[in-house]
Amino acid sequence: MKTRILSCVSLIVVALAMANLLPIQAQKPINQPVQAGAELQTQPQPPKLDAGAHLNPLKIALLKWYLVNETTRFPVGNEPYGVCFDGANIWTANFGDGTVTKLRASDGEVLGTFQAGIEPYGVTFDGANIWVSNVGDGTVDKLRAGDGKNLGIFQLNVPATWMAFDGANIWVPNGGNTLTKLRASDGKNLGNFGVGSSPFQAAFDGTNVWVTNGVSNTVMKLRASDGKLLGTFPAGSGPIGIAFDGANMWIADNGGGTVTELRASDGALLGTFNAPIEPYGIAFDGENIWVSGNYVNVLRASDGASLGLFSPNTNTVGVAFDGANIWIAGQNINKVGKL
Repeated sequence: MKTRILSCVSLIVVALAMANLLPIQAQKPINQPVQAGAELQTQPQPPKLDAGAHLNPLKIALLKWYLVNETTRFPVGNEPYGVCFDGANIWTANFGDGTVTKLRASDGEVLGTFQAGIEPYGVTFDGANIWVSNVGDGTVDKLRAGDGKNLGIFQLNVPATWMAFDGANIWVPNGGNTLTKLRASDGKNLGNFGVGSSPFQAAFDGTNVWVTNGVSNTVMKLRASDGKLLGTFPAGSGPIGIAFDGANMWIADNGGGTVTELRASDGALLGTFNAPIEPYGIAFDGENIWVSGNYVNVLRASDGASLGLFSPNTNTVGVAFDGANIWIAGQNINKVGKL
């Protein structure tokens, strides 16, 4: 189904086609041994103590001070992809029906379903509003987080993918092989900056914006103030998801079955870690890295050690952390899971 999502843009179709055709090969992490058979594991590992529990009282209050391997699922729209947290609620971009769903994070109750553009893919919170990128019609919607009212539709004319917010602006990777900078206050286009082939997702590190290039197999770093390119760094095959852990960038290499860790300051390669099969989205929970895909992989951010490999029995894509729990979109079951 991944090839369908980007049917409107040939370059991005090529990226996913390449990822699906490439054989998934077990690759030994640079700084972590792989146990025999680990890449073929189909059963969840036993829960492991979460070293970050002492940093997050909510985990203890929820009686979940370990990495749970059970998921509570809540229905959303058709084919959810993007997931984000607004401080109280979870939002999903529902690619298959052109809607966005808002759920209360505490209990998963649906608070609203709102119309977006054609084939919404990513959702991003700017502190007050939700931004929705639409692959099918090349637009970006701005919805008021409080009530879902549409505050503006901004035309890119090329398929828009997974966005990032830098504190003032929204950065939109798109099918024109550019990164578009929209002013969050009014959606004004502040510039289009050339990146690699088939950019998928952007992330902000506090100063700079990073973007994954699915066909180029690279990650680019641009200065947020003016879009100047600061570096191009190799990633694994078919990079899609990207997340910042406060010091380093983590990239889900969809075609290679790996996760790449780069030092944010200079792009130096810090590690390559197994993440079978077809890793897609990625998020940081303050202690660990969560990777979606055909499996849910949990890596310790400090050293990339594997803490869990869970089979969700569905294809998972977007990932978000709400301060206590991880939320993952089940693209082919029309539900979002809370772990």
